[in-house]
Amino acid sequence: MEERNYNRRYPEEYGFLRSFFYMFFLYTVVLPVGRLLYDIKIIGKENIDRKKRYLYAANHVSYLDPPFVALAAMQKIAFMAKQELFNDKSKLLRFLVINLGGFAVNRETPEIATFKTVFDLLKTNWSLGIFPQGKIAKEPAITTVHKGFVAIAKKAKFDIVPMGICGFDGYAKKPFQKHMTVKVGKPISYELEEDEIIRQWVEQVCELAGLENKLS
Repeated sequence: MEERNYNRRYPEEYGFLRSFFYMFFLYTVVLPVGRLLYDIKIIGKENIDRKKRYLYAANHVSYLDPPFVALAAMQKIAFMAKQELFNDKSKLLRFLVINLGGFAVNRETPEIATFKTVFDLLKTNWSLGIFPQGKIAKEPAITTVHKGFVAIAKKAKFDIVPMGICGFDGYAKKPFQKHMTVKVGKPISYELEEDEIIRQWVEQVCELAGLENKLS
């Protein structure tokens, strides 16, 4: 049996059942795990207009980033994820990435199917989530930004909400062992020029997450 290509997903996949599962998982799993294991703090929630959809763009430090970004936003967010996660050896990780609405991107040669999925998601009531660094970056600096998130925001006409994820130094094994914070920045208008959007995103995320700007 041929494996499903999750680069291409359709609007009907983001209907009531997936929306219900997403919010149920957020409230019953992510919220208690975040509080119990990571003493999660969220700062700047007032910057988000709950009636609007956004493109959420954060620094990328761990596999916890998507659920914690969603927790800070309290919105349904379809995350663009690297293609390898959809074939990961962990059945649980595969299940969550697929059933929480993730869609795949080939980081070497992005496929048209991925962009068609983005455009189809505009027909739903889901927001979008992207990590512009493109991969988990453990160094305390932003050195690379993939500009594709700007093109997507402009096509979707979604303002960009920068988020800074702070305090990750490993996965928790017991309650209150770790302390993490998600800081929500001020939305950046998609109508700005590409270079200005990137400049503002980098500056806000560096300030929020305590990172150094080493973007060349």
